[in-house]
Amino acid sequence: MDRVIEKTRTQRLMKYWPLAVGGCLLVVIALWLVFGNHASTLRVSKEELTINEVKSAKFKDYVRTSGQVMPIQVVQVSPEEGGIVMEKVVEEGTMVRRGDVIVRLSNSNLDLQILNAEAELAEKQNLLRNTQVAMQQDRLNNQTEQAQLDMDTRRKQRTYEQNQRLYSEKLISREAFVQSQEDYQLSAKKGALVAKRLKQDSLYRTVQMDQMEDNLQNMRRNVVLVRQRKDKLEVRSAIDGELGLLDVELGQSITPGQKIGQINDLSDYKVEAQIDEHYIDRVRQGLTATFARGDRQYQLMVRKVYPEVRQGKFRCDFVFRGERPENIRTGQTYYLDLELGQAEQAVIIPRGTFFQTTGGQWIFVLDKSGEKAYRRSVRIGRQNPLYYEVLEGLEPGERVVTSGYEAFKDNEVLVIK
Repeated sequence: MDRVIEKTRTQRLMKYWPLAVGGCLLVVIALWLVFGNHASTLRVSKEELTINEVKSAKFKDYVRTSGQVMPIQVVQVSPEEGGIVMEKVVEEGTMVRRGDVIVRLSNSNLDLQILNAEAELAEKQNLLRNTQVAMQQDRLNNQTEQAQLDMDTRRKQRTYEQNQRLYSEKLISREAFVQSQEDYQLSAKKGALVAKRLKQDSLYRTVQMDQMEDNLQNMRRNVVLVRQRKDKLEVRSAIDGELGLLDVELGQSITPGQKIGQINDLSDYKVEAQIDEHYIDRVRQGLTATFARGDRQYQLMVRKVYPEVRQGKFRCDFVFRGERPENIRTGQTYYLDLELGQAEQAVIIPRGTFFQTTGGQWIFVLDKSGEKAYRRSVRIGRQNPLYYEVLEGLEPGERVVTSGYEAFKDNEVLVIK
């Protein structure tokens, strides 16, 4: 006969273990969800990081750029008259003085224009002389006519006066007296009209002569100018300096205004720099810049800021203040520190490649133990070649990771080992 085996107490409790374990897991998960740190974590090696300390110090507001030494003035060589190159008087690199001939040109059309202008001037001069002779002859004829009219008038006046006395004595008829009176009055009127005409003719001829003389003077000046154009076939230097470029060949046809070379004024130098467009609103005339050459510092001043931006940069010209470096040469490169403002006390951190990833909006900050770094929002202000100015988010004495963040992706905590 079979006997019923009763389960022990332990065996009875064993069937509740799975439920107990599951409940504990649920409690642990719930506690982790409520109180746990959900930030994504990444383990990194300390040797792969660049760690710097946040400091409070004087922030120097400047930008570093490279500049090239240029002559203080460059004058373009361009002929005023076109022609064929007949002679290159000097070569590139030669020192020239103002007025020295650089190139001689030839222009047969200009020679023909000079001959035509001279021939036209001679023709006008002959015409003026002929006109003067004709006007002199007319004046003599008019004077003769006026003299004859004056004499005729005087004769008729005498006849009239005689007839007036005879008529008063009843020795001549009234008709004879009236006729002599009318003859005298008519002759007097003719004389007055002729005198008026002669006066007007004289004024007209005077004006005509003045106009012809002005035209003749203009033609003389035109001939002089045309002859001066021939002198301009000799291309001359406008300043004292070095002929830095001469791009012509014998027999080449040159047009007026064409650039054929340049002259460098070596009496002084300037430094031409290309600066990032980020600073275009802050760079202005009169700002100072410095650069080191050997163990000496030299000063420059902004002379001109060009408003045009090309390929993200704008041009700026500097002139020297005080001494120049020895053996300065055109084309040398200097590295300039351009001061944009006065140095001020600020919270600063060294520049680093982290900025390329974060744009200065956040950074990893180490805790006191130095074993972890946490992502923190910050606000970066000005920057110079060495430091960033921190406006918000960091305190002096804290340590930050300034190396690149490309490998960290979206992790918020770095475990440093």
